[in-house]
Amino acid sequence: MNIATNSIIGYEMLLKEHTPDGWRVPTSFDSITPQNWTELFVASTKLLSLKIHSVSVNLDRRQLMNDDIAKSVIDAQERMRPMRVVVELTERVGKVPFTNAELIPQIQQFTNRGMDFSLDDVDSGDNHYNNIKDLLPYADEIKFALQNFKQGLMSPNIRQELDTWLGITHQYNQRLVLEGIEDEVGDDIANEMGINIRQGYYYGKPHLLALGQDKSFA
Repeated sequence: MNIATNSIIGYEMLLKEHTPDGWRVPTSFDSITPQNWTELFVASTKLLSLKIHSVSVNLDRRQLMNDDIAKSVIDAQERMRPMRVVVELTERVGKVPFTNAELIPQIQQFTNRGMDFSLDDVDSGDNHYNNIKDLLPYADEIKFALQNFKQGLMSPNIRQELDTWLGITHQYNQRLVLEGIEDEVGDDIANEMGINIRQGYYYGKPHLLALGQDKSFA
């Protein structure tokens, strides 16, 4: 949400699987074929296409480097124009390490086709500064997640970290998205810091998009 314009600028897609206990995050994304993923992604965004101009998809390093998944993301973008796909590289620590030199050509495959690239949950997991500094010139967006830090914005240390990332985004002409705003206190502090683009339960909670062609996923 962009507070300056009081408008929703995009959605982040979270895949859920129907289980006997209700809708849950899949225990393994490997069970979802790239073709199924593409169909789910495109079908979901069609329901939102009149409301937004961009939609984000989360990929860890292993998924980002998977050629089948990359082709699916590219296919989805081609089918969804003029809506823009934002590829978010998550902080999830993978079993197989990839160097930034390996990641960059794959990232460029996306950005060369008009997609945005985002570094998700910076200062967490694999997305600490030293791990991602070489990726910064290729990023359009930086996301800082308060839910990864117990102290939240009430902590001067967290505000200082956030201010450092704000400076980095100014240096690279990027968007800074502040995630995890859950109350008026956090909203007020974000106002004081001049951070306009935000996510969090304070502004709205996730909604289930049940897709007619597949009752197992939404």
